[in-house]
Amino acid sequence: MSENTPKTREELFAFLDGLGIAHKTVDHAPVFTVAESVALRDEIPGGHTKNLFIKDKKDRYFLLTVEENAEVDLKQVHNLIGGSGRVSFGRAEKLMDYLGVIPGAVTAFGAINDTAGNVTFVLDADLMREEILNCHPLSNDATTSIASSDLVRFMEATGHKPLVLKVTS
Repeated sequence: MSENTPKTREELFAFLDGLGIAHKTVDHAPVFTVAESVALRDEIPGGHTKNLFIKDKKDRYFLLTVEENAEVDLKQVHNLIGGSGRVSFGRAEKLMDYLGVIPGAVTAFGAINDTAGNVTFVLDADLMREEILNCHPLSNDATTSIASSDLVRFMEATGHKPLVLKVTS
C-alpha cells in the first residue's frame, strides 16, 4: 500500500483499538446528507455530526465538525477559526487527497488519512458537550459511535490538535 492509499474502516478500527478507544459501529444503507440519516436517530443514540470541508483564501483547509442541525455562518466563520478571508467549500479532489473520503462520507475520522497535516480540524464546542458522538467510519454506509473525549484523543494520536470552538449559531 502506498502512503497515499486511504485507510479502510478496518484499519481505522484497528487504530482505535490500539489506543484502547471503545467504539461501536452500525451498518446501514449509504446516506449522503443529514436529511437522509435522520431515520437512524432512534437506532443510534448520541450527537450526530455534519462536517464541512472548507478552505480559506490562502488555500488552508479546515474540517468543521458540528451537530447535524447546527448552522454555520460561512461568511463569518473564518474570524473564529483563524482563516484568511472568507471560506469556500473544498473540492472533492482535495477531500480525497487529504482525508481519503468522498463527498457524502466526510468525517472527523478522516484525520487518520491526513498524514501531512494539511487540514485543521475544528470541533464545535456545543457538539463536544455530547458524551457520545457519531461519525462515518470513512464511508457513508455505517455510523461509528465514540466518546467525545476519545475523538479528541484519536485526533491527537493522528498528529492533529483539534480546535474546540463555538462555530455554530
